[in-house]
This record gives sequence, C-alpha cells and structure tokens, in this order.
Amino acid sequence: MRIGLGGAVLLALLAGCSSGDSEDTDRTKRTGGGVRQPPVDAAFDYQLGGPYTPPSKVRAVSRDRTADPAPGRYNICYVNAFQAQPGKKTTRWWEREHPTLVLRDDEGDPVVDEDWNEPLLDISTAKKRAALAEIVGKWIDGCAEAGFDAVEPDNLDSYERSDDLLTPDDAADFARLLARRAHDKGLAIAQKNTTDLLDRRKHIGFDFAVTEECAHYKECPDFASAYDGKVFDIEYVRKDFDAACRTWGKDLSITLRDRDVRPAGEDGYVYRHC
Repeated sequence: MRIGLGGAVLLALLAGCSSGDSEDTDRTKRTGGGVRQPPVDAAFDYQLGGPYTPPSKVRAVSRDRTADPAPGRYNICYVNAFQAQPGKKTTRWWEREHPTLVLRDDEGDPVVDEDWNEPLLDISTAKKRAALAEIVGKWIDGCAEAGFDAVEPDNLDSYERSDDLLTPDDAADFARLLARRAHDKGLAIAQKNTTDLLDRRKHIGFDFAVTEECAHYKECPDFASAYDGKVFDIEYVRKDFDAACRTWGKDLSITLRDRDVRPAGEDGYVYRHC
C-alpha cells in the first residue's frame, strides 16, 4: 500500500532508547553493528492509513514516515522510495525540484503506475540513483530521528511497471544504497514484496521482509525460507488470510487488513492476526 508524503541519534538507539519496551528489546536480536532486528512471529499492525493505538497484543507496527512511532512497539517506517506519492502537489514538487529524476517515456512524459497514479522515479543510471538516494536518504534519516527501529522502502518492483525502461539490476543497486543509509543510521531495512530479488537480499543488505498477499500470490514459502521467519505479511482477503494462517501461522506473522488500511474506528476498518 502507498500512503503518505546523526551520530547522537544512533548512540541513543544503541543505548536502548528505541520505541520498543524493555521486554521487546531483550527478545529482539541486534546485529554486530547495532541494528535492532524485528521480533519473529510477532503480532503486527499495518497502519499506513493513519496512526492509532494498536491492539494490546501487537508488538510490531508499520506507519508512514510522517507519523510518530507507536510507544512500546517495534516500529517500521514506511517510505515510498521508488515512486512519487500520488497527488498534484507532490507531482508539481518533483517536476519543479527534480524533473530529471522522474522516469520519462520516449515522448518525455512521466511513466506512471496507473493503479496508484504514482510517477516512477528514474533509477536507470548510477548518477541518478545517487541523487535519489540523497533525497530518499533524508527521509530515512528522519525515520531514525523520530525513533523508528526499521524502514520499509516501497515499490521495489517498480521496474515491472516501467515499460522496460528500468531493470531488476537498477532496483537492486538503488536498494543497496538505501540499505547502507539505513544501517548507517541504526535502522534495519525490509525487503518490500517481489520474489525476483530474494537471491540478492544479502548483497543488497535487507534484514527482513514486509509482504503484501504472499498467500494470495503463493510466495510465502519463498519469503519464509529466505528470511528464516522474519516476515510480516499482510493479506487483504479473508480467505487468503485464513489459508495463510492454516499453513504459515506458526512460522510467519500474518495480518488481515482492509485495503485502505483505515484507522481503527473508521467504517470499513478490518484487523485480524493469527
């Protein structure tokens, strides 16, 4: 789903001043470099549509980078890294500030993800990837400064919607830059969807996965094997959720949400976990 816009911070995180409580800190593994890894098979809530107090059993939460972390939980910061956010205001900003970093077709028009009305970002060259990594990197820095524990850069698979103007290699190279930035700031980083790049996960630097509908697309076995259970999956259809719970409920964190990921209390809000 796509919704949304230093050193002292890192030391604070390493000292235990993260958004998780002491119990979660004890149970959550850290890498040698101090990155806090997510809890395995923990109840998870996907709150991209707006923050709210998570159900009491929830130990991990994903929220947009513009929101505050949820106190006492493992917090994942959502960043739309490979595409621009929808809306005229955002589109005008990219066109005004960084027109050369928007992917364009042969006629010079932006290439757009039609499902979400999001222009794709141009990661086709090393120079453009470096420039975009500085822009997105500042958002990642903001996640760390806000107190998040990890980041999930969305639309890793944007090359599939690029009319063959982008490649999986472009996506992997850009993701690697983002992983370095995240780790430098003390954040873990999630692979968001697409099994195509699973075999490159270690080279890129991904620590865990956030998947949408891995049961629906029959991808859960691949992600489970690759990440040794460190997978937060969101299903949007009850039958897919039930199937996932029966098959993977003991190994993966499976959550059912409404497709608009509405905040609790709004009409249409759905939340289940197994």
